[in-house]
Amino acid sequence: MNKPVEKVIDDTIAELSAELRKISLQIHANPELGNHEYKASALLADYLESKGMDVTRHADGMETAFIAEYSNGSGRRVGFCSEYDALPGIGHGCGHNLIAISGVACALAIKALLERKLLQGTVVLFGTPAEEEMGGKKIFVKKEEVQKRNDFNLMLHPYPGDVMYCNMLAVDTANVEFFGKAAHAGMAPWKGINALDALMQAWDNLAMFRQQTLPTNRIHGIIKDGGKRPNVIPDYASAQFLCRSLTRNQLVELKAKFENCVRAAAVATKAECKITWDENGMTEDVFMNEPLTETFKHFMGQEGVEYKPRAEEEKISSGSSDYGAISYVIPASHPHFGIGTRAANHTVEFTNAAATEYAHTCTIRASRCAAKTAAAVMLDQDLYTAVQADFRKGKSQ
Repeated sequence: MNKPVEKVIDDTIAELSAELRKISLQIHANPELGNHEYKASALLADYLESKGMDVTRHADGMETAFIAEYSNGSGRRVGFCSEYDALPGIGHGCGHNLIAISGVACALAIKALLERKLLQGTVVLFGTPAEEEMGGKKIFVKKEEVQKRNDFNLMLHPYPGDVMYCNMLAVDTANVEFFGKAAHAGMAPWKGINALDALMQAWDNLAMFRQQTLPTNRIHGIIKDGGKRPNVIPDYASAQFLCRSLTRNQLVELKAKFENCVRAAAVATKAECKITWDENGMTEDVFMNEPLTETFKHFMGQEGVEYKPRAEEEKISSGSSDYGAISYVIPASHPHFGIGTRAANHTVEFTNAAATEYAHTCTIRASRCAAKTAAAVMLDQDLYTAVQADFRKGKSQ
């Protein structure tokens, strides 16, 4: 890639760094749960508008979603994503304050190139709420916003280390309800049908089933309602589970077996059961586009970052992300970047690390490399062709 393009990216992001740090800390200090990120989404949308991007707020009916766009005419179209929801109890334990500013940094760097006519085309930043609930990106895909606006997409994620090819698992959410019959627990318990017993039987079935499923599969959940008083046989009990697999095809198989475990408990206890899966469908595993990812690796290498061999990275199972929905409709890459902590995501320790100056420095570095990756694909016909070919190959498998 030519030096003027790289220089504009480096200079633009360097000039924005202090402002982005301030935004990051504001989001970090005011954690908001999914679909309630009113302050964060407004802060980001206002900032992007002040920088000359065309911003659509409350995009696709989501109160805290936005789409920010800038174009200088026809040409290739790149997209980035910002996340900004937090976790209950621990705040930004997944570093979404850093994901928020990385998307902004990348988008504004590409905008600077478009303004200078060093690139031709469009840049779009999706403000995606409720990632922890596997939400916003799936809705953008369902409404075909991503497919209509992007030729390819990039998103960064903070992590305990620099990793590109770790497995981000396919996931679906199951709300399980059991319906029984109330009775006096001391006087005549035999007249009741214990919905909590049914739920616990299902829990035991699932616990034993784990031994007979792939080691890469995950089933975990919480009890949401276990009854109201101990002297009344519960006529209602409910739980929420997440089922995860390496691929969406494996997840389909896992879900069927999960349902068998739950329904068997209903049969055994004479309770009725209801299983409700996520209304927006499963969250796919993230399909990493190899040319996109390797180009990002090249630029990170220029910054002194070293990676483990791909075969070692692919042994790592990370969490899940609704970014998988994007990766199955257009070429996409979702690299992880280290922020100077050994603590795992979704911990208080990671929350604290996400506010450090070092984490900000790492975010800025990764943002430069992601923006350069996008620019390279927009400028290089052979690279763009390879990106599209790898996507088609992945869809055919």
